[in-house]
Amino acid sequence: MEADERDALEQRIHQYCEEGDVGRAVEEALSGYGAELMRLLASLLNDKERAREAYAIFSEALLMDLPSFRWESSFRTWAHRVARNVAYRLAAAPSGRELPVSHGAFDHHVHHEWSRTRPWLRTDIKERIRALRSQLEPYEQTLLELRIDRRMSWTDVAKQLADPDEPMTPEALARRAAVLRQQFQRIKTRLRALAREAELLSQESTPA
Repeated sequence: MEADERDALEQRIHQYCEEGDVGRAVEEALSGYGAELMRLLASLLNDKERAREAYAIFSEALLMDLPSFRWESSFRTWAHRVARNVAYRLAAAPSGRELPVSHGAFDHHVHHEWSRTRPWLRTDIKERIRALRSQLEPYEQTLLELRIDRRMSWTDVAKQLADPDEPMTPEALARRAAVLRQQFQRIKTRLRALAREAELLSQESTPA
């Protein structure tokens, strides 16, 4: 979509909202941005079926939330944020698909000690690490999914998590990637802490 077409679409959506016709505004928005937002959901969830489910939830969220939108950004930018939040929640839901497990979030020493001293830990290690990851915020889970499970470069992760109006120059992406790397390190630190806490709780609950 060209810039002038997008501007006209934004104006139509805004106008329908001003007139109180939220249903028509959402219809117009999905007609113009629907394919783009569906691609975003599919790329975040990496699953076409779950992306369709997310799209339905997202459409309902637009109807509910659009009346309170303050137009401090473009509708497109706001809609991308709503879609991401839907994808994050869906990915973090207990009924969500099992995410691939990252052993990189834990240092080698901890894994070695667990395997050597507690054989029972090996039987359900995948489930327990998945459970630890589920304690993270949805955004943090998505960052792990993109970087570790799907092995995306930091530049691609930056593009994936950027708002549509953010600049995509090499310099801007490099700055964004640097911030994401720092966040990633903090997430790994938190996972290690959760792992140690889980180990302590397991030791306390194991009969003497």
